[in-house]
Amino acid sequence: MPAVTVPDLTVLPRVPQSAPAAVVRPVVSVTTAPSGVEGEGFPVKRAFAGVDLSLLDPFIHMDEMGEVDYAPGEPKGTPWHPHRGFETVTYIIDGIFDHQDSQGGGGTITNGDTQWMTAGSGMLHIEAPPEHLVVSGGLFHGFQLWVNLPSADKMIAPKYQDLRSGDVALATSADGGSLLRVIAGDVAGLVGPGSTHTPMAMVHATVSPGAQLDLPWRRDFNALVYVMAGDGFVGPQQTPIGAGQLAVLGRGDAMRLSAAQTQQQRYAAGLEVMILGGLPIREPVAWAGPFVMNTNAEVRQAFEDFQAGRLGQPLPHKGIGGYSAG
Repeated sequence: MPAVTVPDLTVLPRVPQSAPAAVVRPVVSVTTAPSGVEGEGFPVKRAFAGVDLSLLDPFIHMDEMGEVDYAPGEPKGTPWHPHRGFETVTYIIDGIFDHQDSQGGGGTITNGDTQWMTAGSGMLHIEAPPEHLVVSGGLFHGFQLWVNLPSADKMIAPKYQDLRSGDVALATSADGGSLLRVIAGDVAGLVGPGSTHTPMAMVHATVSPGAQLDLPWRRDFNALVYVMAGDGFVGPQQTPIGAGQLAVLGRGDAMRLSAAQTQQQRYAAGLEVMILGGLPIREPVAWAGPFVMNTNAEVRQAFEDFQAGRLGQPLPHKGIGGYSAG
């Protein structure tokens, strides 16, 4: 699980410990992500399945893609598909993904890179492994997060942010036992490169076996912790949590995570977590397939616009081999 690693954590800035009077956020729920398939058949875990949207707001959906070690010829992606009314954030930990849109934008993201697409008024989009990876096979692991847009921004012009792994803000915990990669937001003064329409924070943290992470967190944000690998504990009561599980946290000024002292051999690095939080939008959500709007009428209009070709047309692939535009 490379993403971004640092051989010596002591050279990084340290996140200050929470104030003694800080309220550590309690655990509201722990859920286990069911498995599914996406696109042309790549495996995913549905991280938010079974959780009330009001607790996730401003987030809508998140898939952990993989972790899967493909044999030659097996890597898969998605065909051309539309989006409107929200942002997709694709974070690649292992592997390579090409992405392209109907307006001619796109690029390649790999270990530790993030592709942040503001769909806004709408576009067509395709994501797939490059042809050489289809031929060779290899490890693939990443996330796609859907971030809602407030009604005032749902029809803004689409745009991309390609966030390279070297741009991610890095820090360690007060005890030096955790590596924090801030992709977006301001976390204890550490600012990630992602520019967001909805105030939010996104952090990939590695907590070493036996270490504890006390992380200051904006009180007006919600807080979600998803475990991609390892065994650990979360909250003031140190509730057990493991791979494929999501903890929804209640109100407070800080969150507390710790990694079990003894880890399974394949989790020797400790607890790998995705930490999310944002300012709730608190607007009606009408969601159907690839469209996230405020009303059912707006969703119907999105489907009509897609079917009429008003969201664009598939373009010749730019190095995205082996996938149809259907």
